[in-house]
Amino acid sequence: MTIPLTDLKKQYQSIKKEIDLAIEQVVTNTNFILGREVEEFEKEMANYLNTKFAIGVASGTDALVLAIRTLNISEGDEVITTPFTFIATTEAIIRAGAKPVFCDIDEETYNIDTNKIEEKITSKTKAILPVHLYGLSCEMDKILSLAQKYNLKVIEDAAQSFGSEYKDKKAGAIGDIGCFSFFPAKNLGAYGDGGMITTNDEQTIQKLKFLRNHGQTEQYHYTLHGFNSRLDTLQAAVLKIKLKYIEKWITMRLEKARLYNKLFLGSEIITPFIPAYSEHSFNYYTIRIKEKRDVVLTRLKENGIACAIYYPLCLHLQEVHNDLGYKIGDFPVAEKIQTEVLSLPMYPELEKEEIEEIVKIVKSQI
Repeated sequence: MTIPLTDLKKQYQSIKKEIDLAIEQVVTNTNFILGREVEEFEKEMANYLNTKFAIGVASGTDALVLAIRTLNISEGDEVITTPFTFIATTEAIIRAGAKPVFCDIDEETYNIDTNKIEEKITSKTKAILPVHLYGLSCEMDKILSLAQKYNLKVIEDAAQSFGSEYKDKKAGAIGDIGCFSFFPAKNLGAYGDGGMITTNDEQTIQKLKFLRNHGQTEQYHYTLHGFNSRLDTLQAAVLKIKLKYIEKWITMRLEKARLYNKLFLGSEIITPFIPAYSEHSFNYYTIRIKEKRDVVLTRLKENGIACAIYYPLCLHLQEVHNDLGYKIGDFPVAEKIQTEVLSLPMYPELEKEEIEEIVKIVKSQI
């Protein structure tokens, strides 16, 4: 039995006619850059997330870079974030000339530990950048309270959590700015790279429109040092179709997660924790194995079952961040979790029999 981590072919087959027609219309109209579909998708996204504005950009990484630049965070400034995330989170901070300041994570949620953020705040701190990991939102009330107390901005990295909720608010629609990725394997994935930024501030969205298009306020007139970071019309057309199905697909993901949880019940496997304040969207289904994690990973792959470790080495221990001066032991929870997590196949079309086979192999190695 071969089981991928996510199956984009099955998803495509389920909506093939709509996708093919949408792509054909873009190709026929030949308006490939900031075409009609981009603006329509931006409006639909803002409506779905319940924000005033949404703007498409070239990738989730660019969404973070532009968000930070828009908030005038620059050299000498500090941004507090988690060490247990994808490198794009800190790439964006570094590209703005600012310094990432890491805060350890919560052992149950794997998100930034909101009880440890305040001790990291200095006179140089300009923002908090929480990452909603795996599909689970951070504890945003505490983060917003700290931001208000110290006059900080909140930039949500919701790249892995499209559709998840915090107290009935969508992840990415709670702070000053929300950043999304449409990498193909995401809950809402494009057929290439793509990203989006959301906000409720009109000045912010106007600046973002200029920044994503070379800093141009009108054709060949530039007021800012900008970027070439526009969501392709083809990708917007694909995402418009997929957005119609996202709630259905998330519900299906939840059903798969519940089945995993049920089958792992009574074993030593630690299944995903969902606090009362959150609605998980399960971009990944990630378990923890305190011993033999790598043995389980090897056995799954030997049986044709894809799995992955997100993430095997925390960012504070990465060579690229040696200049920040962190060392082993600085963030013990994150360092512990990196040795235990394992993400199993998760997608709406995953079959019951496939989940049963995955769980059988995992449990056989414990």
